[in-house]
Amino acid sequence: MKKTVTYVEMTDRSRLVPGALVPGMALVAVVGDLSPVSDVMARIGAPYHWRSARRGPQEWRAWFVEHPERTCWLLTLADEPAGAVCYDVHPGGDVEIRTFGLLPEFTGQGLGGHALTLAIRQGWDVVPGVRRVWLHTSSADHANALPNYHRRGFHTFKVEEQDG
Repeated sequence: MKKTVTYVEMTDRSRLVPGALVPGMALVAVVGDLSPVSDVMARIGAPYHWRSARRGPQEWRAWFVEHPERTCWLLTLADEPAGAVCYDVHPGGDVEIRTFGLLPEFTGQGLGGHALTLAIRQGWDVVPGVRRVWLHTSSADHANALPNYHRRGFHTFKVEEQDG
């Protein structure tokens, strides 16, 4: 089965168009024990058949340890996990939002715009000198993902067809 993968980028932080504020939503850094974020990411990815939904503990350790530049954050709502975002820092000031999503029980409630706003703002502050924040999504992801990215100010820079 083919899927369309769309790559989007934001090359200036002033392009961010914030989503509607969600009181009580926050982005919380995950340090030390990364199992809370791996559990959340597995649950986020399950409906979309992400690899994260099938990783075992050893694979999760490798996913974090083999990428020391990777940072992960939990999206919380009223101090309860609601989603996750992970960033990879690439040479030249590029920050990739490697993972972004809400837990299934939080989708469809109008939370995604603010959650993505928080994720983008943090992306610009992951390291000094960020020149671009980017990510990719696919037609196999949540139907509102790409429209949300575009509404927040990302623009598409590449589209490709891949085997599913």
